[in-house]
Amino acid sequence: MIKVFRFLAICAIGATFAASSIAWAHTTYSQVDYPGAVLTEIVGGPNLQGTSVGIYNLTSGGANHGFVRTARGVFTAIDVPGATSTTPNFINLEGVVVGSYLDSAGTSHGFVLNRGTYTTVDYPGATGSGVSSVNDLGELSGFYCSDAACDASATFHSFVRNRSGVFTSFDPPGATGSETSTVSLIGIVVGSYDTASEPTCSTQCLGYVLSYGNYTTLQYPGSSFTFAGGGNIWNTVVGIYTDAAGKGHGFIESGGSYTSFDYPGASFTEASGINALGVIVGLFTDSSGNTHGFIRTP
Repeated sequence: MIKVFRFLAICAIGATFAASSIAWAHTTYSQVDYPGAVLTEIVGGPNLQGTSVGIYNLTSGGANHGFVRTARGVFTAIDVPGATSTTPNFINLEGVVVGSYLDSAGTSHGFVLNRGTYTTVDYPGATGSGVSSVNDLGELSGFYCSDAACDASATFHSFVRNRSGVFTSFDPPGATGSETSTVSLIGIVVGSYDTASEPTCSTQCLGYVLSYGNYTTLQYPGSSFTFAGGGNIWNTVVGIYTDAAGKGHGFIESGGSYTSFDYPGASFTEASGINALGVIVGLFTDSSGNTHGFIRTP
């Protein structure tokens, strides 16, 4: 039955794509800032309705609060009840939001927000967990960690959870740690992994695509740091890579071909998501060191 559901969902997306595939005259960028925030990042999306999710900080170094932003620019704040920090990571076509939060004890958990109801999702037996995406069939991708907070000192491992609630964990061959970014309608997982002695992708990182049991490594040419932030139904992947000077740039990968891009005038650019229409979201740092979200249309 899963194959049937996948086929119908893909057909629906294909129809939407065909109906909406009016060519943009040129690439355009839009800056996104949560009202009153000192920092805004778009972390996931957009879905085909143009809705994205992200985080904002009200003070420098303050706690993460989540938000949902519609294509019309309407913001809705998200905070998991009782959480000290909330990070939405993805929103699907039905408006289901998933992400991570820290509880009052500093432990990281995954969450699903569906029709106003929050549900906690933890990898069985894990010290800390998070959810990175949900596809339109209700399948989840995520990560679990060796410490409760899932911070930079932790070792991460990838997982997916099917519609029946069954978890499957994995790491690419040779990885010391990994984490997922998205799982598509046809079950293709995009993520990143580390092969160095460090536990997380802090200085050396490679992207991966897991398709029907086969791994493909993603590495922006000449870069030792390539983080795959998300993918779409057409197997286009976006993310961030660093150049020889350590500056971060956004990238698009399709069929083994890489394209670099930067938000105009930015000192740092990271792409975190792409939808079936090729609309990309992410974050950038301006010349004054301030962080903003962005939307990039083809």
